[in-house]
Amino acid sequence: MENSQYAYFNRDISWLSFNYRVLLEARDECLPVYERIKFLAIYSSNLEEFYKIRVSGYHSSLLESFNRHGSVEEAMEAIARINAEVTAQEKEYYRIFNSMILPELERNGIILCRTDRVEPFHREYVEKYFSEEVFPYLQPMIIQKDDIHSFIQDSRIYQVISLLKRGMTPERQHYTYAIMKIPCTRVPRFIELPSHNGKHYIMFVDDVIRTNMQSLFPGYRIVDCFSIKISRDADFSLEDEDRKDIAEEILRKVRKRKIGAVTRFQYDREMPDYFLQYLCEAYEIVEDELLPSGRYLDLADLSSLPCPSGSGPSERTPPPLRVPELEAGNSILRVLRRRDVLLHFPYQSFDYLLRFLLQAAFDPKVLEIKVTQYRVAENSAVINSLISAAKNGKKVTVFVELKARFDEMNNYFTSELMQQAGVKIIYSLPGLKVHAKLAYVRKRSNDPDDPVKGYAYLGTGNFNEKTARIYSDEGLLTSDRELIRDIDEVFSVLEGETHTYAFKHLLVTQFNMLPAIHAMIAREIAHVKNGGTGRIILKMNSLEDRGMIDALYRAGEAGVKIDLIIRGICCLVPNQPYSRNITVTRIVDAWLEHARVWYFFNGGEENVYLTSADWMQRNLHRRIEVAFPVHTESLKRQIIDILEIQLADNRSAVWIDENLRNVFKRDFTPPDAPPLRAQQATYDYLKKL
Repeated sequence: MENSQYAYFNRDISWLSFNYRVLLEARDECLPVYERIKFLAIYSSNLEEFYKIRVSGYHSSLLESFNRHGSVEEAMEAIARINAEVTAQEKEYYRIFNSMILPELERNGIILCRTDRVEPFHREYVEKYFSEEVFPYLQPMIIQKDDIHSFIQDSRIYQVISLLKRGMTPERQHYTYAIMKIPCTRVPRFIELPSHNGKHYIMFVDDVIRTNMQSLFPGYRIVDCFSIKISRDADFSLEDEDRKDIAEEILRKVRKRKIGAVTRFQYDREMPDYFLQYLCEAYEIVEDELLPSGRYLDLADLSSLPCPSGSGPSERTPPPLRVPELEAGNSILRVLRRRDVLLHFPYQSFDYLLRFLLQAAFDPKVLEIKVTQYRVAENSAVINSLISAAKNGKKVTVFVELKARFDEMNNYFTSELMQQAGVKIIYSLPGLKVHAKLAYVRKRSNDPDDPVKGYAYLGTGNFNEKTARIYSDEGLLTSDRELIRDIDEVFSVLEGETHTYAFKHLLVTQFNMLPAIHAMIAREIAHVKNGGTGRIILKMNSLEDRGMIDALYRAGEAGVKIDLIIRGICCLVPNQPYSRNITVTRIVDAWLEHARVWYFFNGGEENVYLTSADWMQRNLHRRIEVAFPVHTESLKRQIIDILEIQLADNRSAVWIDENLRNVFKRDFTPPDAPPLRAQQATYDYLKKL
């Protein structure tokens, strides 16, 4: 690709542009303050995972001379670019937090204390809280840089302290250094103090400890105290994996995450050089791992910031809508015999999918249920339904993807529960992740021409009732015979049956998806060359695969109008001669945009596909993904209308420009144009159906 005529954004710098867009929501004074705080927490959480997974790969390059990211020089340059961008973003992060969020909280009667000094009216309470709730869990340790030193755990906040012995003459003094983990697994990060004069007070546990720290070091004078935090490599690959023992191998590697190599060493930027140098020498921290930050680290914890009753505006997410056709009758399966049903989460209730599975579990005519499991909630209602089905004598098969990052342990334990109940578990395929979202039910029918009727759910998101409340996804409930036949074929692939697969309607990676996508893009080009209209709308989380990007560049050059709605990574560069017909829109709002939708105008016939697949190398080449068509005209129109609503957004939508900047569309909207926020407008649209 080095000689390509086209340009591409760096994948990781593009992701940082997305995360910065998340941060910008915290700047929006039109939003309730606790929702803005939520975006600060999401930004921090996203960045933590980024360093654990993506940056770890570059550090591995430096150790191994070469890996999938390229040469040592390329890795060093990438780390430098990433750290420079993150450092700049962190400055903006703390500016928003200190100069915008904290004053807004105070206007709502909430004081977030940020000092070692406690107000006189709180002193007794803080001292008592420290001695009774915090002190028993503190374990300060002296740092000996030339001796065996304590291990710094991944993703935990530590306080490091420099001390001087009392009674020493100045010329004989030298620093003693100590380290102490903040026990956030034992005590809350934020402590609510007694109200005073009508105001609510909240204190970081970090400061509760600082205020009382002298009692931990008798005989010493405390000179400085700062917070530090380490992120460690959490990525791993499986070479030559064997399906028989893949579970054991994955669990072994998951347990090693806590002791992975350092990828980021965060520290308070106010820390003096003498202190930072000592820590780097003691813990063998190198320069490209250093990330200066603020006084308070791991502000993903802001997601748990207390909201005293009646003191702050509530969030703006409305309750999920009901679906009339599924409310009219008791049996969802009976409804699906007559029509397909499209579900829009979280605008509409996820309960319908849970009811679909639960009714199948207890229906005496249901013979078999098959489901793919990628990420499920803890104590999942989905899993409970499958267990109930097995106990009721149904044949239940669940394909469990153990390689779902950070959900490996949860997936393993839920699969153990299911096995104990008699569910047949099929673990990960060697060399591939299964990311498709499918549920399939086979039921005896009174129809002599179709004695066993199939019902299915196909989705863009996981079978997870928790994330379904905050992720925007699409799902299709259907009994369409042709789709059911293809779904049966997909499960044959997952179960390892060896025969030729011929998918007629579904597009499945490793089989027919890539040729079909290229054919649909080529068809739009042909329409333009024949004097017609070419139009493509693609919505997805990430666009990274260069083969796909090149196809879009060629289509744009040919005159096809292409609108991309890309939430996260986008390696396609807009505003170039070869991308002049391509726009890139990004929407970050109350819910996480997660649906993947493909629209091709096709001379007015309008083809619409929903899918679990982003256009990334991993999705298209190393996963089992499924794209499914929406044939029912009324349902197809719903999807197209929602795409058009999102493209018309002039409040939360931005364009991505040629420099990866987030350019707000509202800045280019005429003052008299009515404001349109896509998520609220989509909710209103669905409410009228």
